[in-house]
Amino acid sequence: MSPLKEFTARHRFAHITARKARYVADLIRGRGVNEALELLQFTPNRGATFYGKVLRSAIANASQDEDVNINRLVVSTCTADDGPLLQGRMRFRPGPQGRAMPFAKRLSHLTVKVAEVEDAGAPKRGSIEESAPKPDEAEPVKKPRAGKAAAPAKRKAAAAKAKAPAPAKKKAKKSTGKGSEEKKA
Repeated sequence: MSPLKEFTARHRFAHITARKARYVADLIRGRGVNEALELLQFTPNRGATFYGKVLRSAIANASQDEDVNINRLVVSTCTADDGPLLQGRMRFRPGPQGRAMPFAKRLSHLTVKVAEVEDAGAPKRGSIEESAPKPDEAEPVKKPRAGKAAAPAKRKAAAAKAKAPAPAKKKAKKSTGKGSEEKKA
């Protein structure tokens, strides 16, 4: 699965914090563009709208090249980097007892890179086909060692010992303290 060509689209100074945008970036990274667009369409996060536009822009950039098959595009890189504060400064809101409470209106730079992948029939990330071992790669069956044959006999002996009734213990007399003498009636 080697990338042939890579195409980039950026949304700089997006009015969303990078932390909130990263949730969506992690969602679409490594997926095919059709699957990513479908996910973004039904994701309720605000960042999904931003990334939907950037992803469509990256696909449009890729479609400018006639040699690229758009159906084989994959989101290779998807990042959300911190941008500057809005108007380059902190804002202030009134606080209790005449104080001023600062808050920051953060911006971010969103980047999406799509790459054409050579092998379209490769299993998707996390699929069963990828994780199952192939017949020629199967691990050899391990033979038990000679010392392990005695282990079941030891377990049976320990289980029998645990089931046997414990010998009766003698009860010790309780000693009474100096101040507590039994009264005879």
